[in-house]
Amino acid sequence: MQSFKPSDYQPALPVNKLLLEEKPDDEAVPMDVVFVGGGPAGLSGAIELARLVQGDSELGDIEIGVLEKSEELGQHCLSGAVVNPVALRELFPDASDSDLPFRTKVTKERVYFVTESGSIRIPTPPTMQNHGNFVASICEITRFLGEKAEALGVNLFTGFPADALLTNGSRVTGVRTTPGGLTKDGKPGGSFVPPTDVTAQVTVLSEGTRGPLTQAYLAREAISSANPQIFALGVKELWQVKKPLDAVIHTLGWPLPRDAFGGSFFYPMAEDLVALGLVVGLDYRSSSLDVHGLVQQMKTHPLFREHLDGGELLEWGAKTIPEGGFHSLPERLHGDGLLIAGDAAGFVDVPSLKGIHYAMKSGMLAARTIFAALKKGDTSRSALASYDDAVRGSYIADDMHRTRNMRLSFKDGFYVGGLKAGMMTVSGGKLFGSRISVDEDATEEKTVEKAREMKVDGKLTFSKLDGVFRSGNNTRDDMPSHLDVAPNVPPEVAGFYEHMCPAAVYERQEDELVVNFSNCVDCKTTDILGPRWRPREGGAGTKYKRM
Repeated sequence: MQSFKPSDYQPALPVNKLLLEEKPDDEAVPMDVVFVGGGPAGLSGAIELARLVQGDSELGDIEIGVLEKSEELGQHCLSGAVVNPVALRELFPDASDSDLPFRTKVTKERVYFVTESGSIRIPTPPTMQNHGNFVASICEITRFLGEKAEALGVNLFTGFPADALLTNGSRVTGVRTTPGGLTKDGKPGGSFVPPTDVTAQVTVLSEGTRGPLTQAYLAREAISSANPQIFALGVKELWQVKKPLDAVIHTLGWPLPRDAFGGSFFYPMAEDLVALGLVVGLDYRSSSLDVHGLVQQMKTHPLFREHLDGGELLEWGAKTIPEGGFHSLPERLHGDGLLIAGDAAGFVDVPSLKGIHYAMKSGMLAARTIFAALKKGDTSRSALASYDDAVRGSYIADDMHRTRNMRLSFKDGFYVGGLKAGMMTVSGGKLFGSRISVDEDATEEKTVEKAREMKVDGKLTFSKLDGVFRSGNNTRDDMPSHLDVAPNVPPEVAGFYEHMCPAAVYERQEDELVVNFSNCVDCKTTDILGPRWRPREGGAGTKYKRM
């Protein structure tokens, strides 16, 4: 086997398990509106809707719920993150910036082209300029939003992953949560918690990148997009350091091979705290490319090492990011009793490395659409259609349309892509403005290559298991696996899974694939390129604090 397509070994999406044509249980929890996912999109939407309801004298009491799979808000959230403050300022117009959950204001920034032994500073591309933005922790932003939502009477259900959508014909009527306390063979154990049905007039899918419910709904409704969604994997570390970092830094080049798209970030969060990471497009070519391993290599470069030497790795995490841009947005973001918001819809602008303010804005637009629909007593598909118009008339669509082909141009290689992206920037997206077609990441051929041995010292460089430990992962080993693996995976594909996964979930042992599902940090890379992912019992997974 010289090459293979990951899609040839990926199980089909289990639509019939993710969409249930069933009546809710007799003990169902009744909500009027439920947001599936307690990240920036879901919480911002819940806050905006609660305020609109409270300011209305006719609508009456409306029960708003937010379902979040982590034990506490923020524990499953990870981002760079340099934040455009526009959405937070809009949501909290009476707050000063000092009242908002920011770490440091960006006053200096540098971009470098990096080689193995050196670095060359290059002009900061206009799309990457961050003056006026803020370095922040997405965990802290999420907890802040949660406190504001709870104060407004929003019902926050943490530790409740949504396992399936409940439907009645074309209408979504709510969700069913994942059971807890199952034994490894899927039977109720001593701590068994049955699934809970939560009903709603409107369900908002704000479940984040590569959400399984979103995938299933789009598939059932045959909702397409001009291009399929493509993704990147980001691996991030948080370090306590002795030498402060004085600027937001981004790099291109080493340690990435030329046929892989991506770059690094290095952000100051406090005098003694920095965040660093590497983001790599999942359309890379080599079967042995290992993003976690590349991050460990990257830290040995003088640009990073001078700050990290003598420091301490505090947290580690990984997450996928939708990268397709404007052409990968679903042609419809609404349905009977349903809206899609945030990363679940693909609201990320790759050239500017931004998505948080788009997620928040989409949640607020969803809330305004829902409020108007509730006032009319009609939450049908036609009544919720104005959400799409609102999104496409907002800065979300404007920004993404302007940069619509910049990421896609790098399909032609680093230098050609860079030249085209620069010309697109100058022309406001008009040059090379015709849609560049792309394929799904899983259909891109991987070339079978022997892996380089990754050496770690436990001081500057760390193993994947070290990373999993620092993610706070607390998943039981005796629960059922949440990963659906195809039978008879060839050895070369098993080796690919081993390198693909940043958390040592997959191991190639001789010619066999071993799955250590409890290591999973829910980054969703596996669902994009390999075995299918489903949510585990509530509270399982990472416990990020400041990521």
